[in-house]
Amino acid sequence: MADLSVKIAGVTFKNPIIAASGTIGFGHEYSEFYPLSVFGGISCKGTTLYERPGNPPPRIAETPMGMLNAVGLQNPGVQHFIEKDLPWLKQQDTVAIANVAGSTQEDYCRMAEILSDTDIDMIELNISCPNVKEGGVQFGTSCESVGAITKAVRQHCKKPLIIKLSPNVADIASIAKAAEAEGADAVSLINTLTGMRIDIRTRRPIITNNTGGLSGPAVFPVAVRMVWQVKNAVNIPVIGMGGITTWQDAVEMMIAGADAIQIGTALFTDPYAPVKIAEGLNRYLDDNHIGSVTELTHTIQPNG
Repeated sequence: MADLSVKIAGVTFKNPIIAASGTIGFGHEYSEFYPLSVFGGISCKGTTLYERPGNPPPRIAETPMGMLNAVGLQNPGVQHFIEKDLPWLKQQDTVAIANVAGSTQEDYCRMAEILSDTDIDMIELNISCPNVKEGGVQFGTSCESVGAITKAVRQHCKKPLIIKLSPNVADIASIAKAAEAEGADAVSLINTLTGMRIDIRTRRPIITNNTGGLSGPAVFPVAVRMVWQVKNAVNIPVIGMGGITTWQDAVEMMIAGADAIQIGTALFTDPYAPVKIAEGLNRYLDDNHIGSVTELTHTIQPNG
């Protein structure tokens, strides 16, 4: 059997498959299907400094090839996570990644400080949340704002730091470079694309929040393109995500440039997707006489 292990920012994953934040909670429910050790890692539900109730429903809508969500970062807060969820998660034989969200730079820095004193393995910074002090501008939409938040959090973060990038930008490669320049240990992409569905009977948006994040198979080609662009621009590890549903998708994403992958929406339609992807990935490597999954990364041969 091929070696499926990968190393991201000094952390070893038994395989490159990571559960994407917001799709697996803190892992409890999925542990009823299989041991969570089937994952190389788990990026936990986006966690904030204090408990958040999230947005009012409806906050989920189906799309022809995926889903829209505007859950609004519903979570029990970082202290609850540390006291109730993290000890259990650390017993599951998988890399534990805290996904951090906030409304201000101070929130992010405080979260990094608090989590740095725990046995969490890595911190993933979700920088697509509104920055209240700047009138709703998002941290993740410009090189300047990405660089500033990365630099600030880096000063407070003792753990390997992943910056999760928004696709709702003009130049994803430049933004990734800004994160790298200010101390990011890795980047993950793509977060959801902004979308909308409208009820034609009422002529009102289906989601109370009006817009939501589009995920699922529809975004996969966009994600592949952006991962390829970012891998060409940075020297730090790249974690690819966005619409990965099958082992073939996983192989394609790694060939594009991903050092590891995250799967999310696929878990809703098939909880066993990570098991099938791991098995298919291993068969592909064996069939092609490839000794290690790391040999796939960024082996694309562009045309022209």
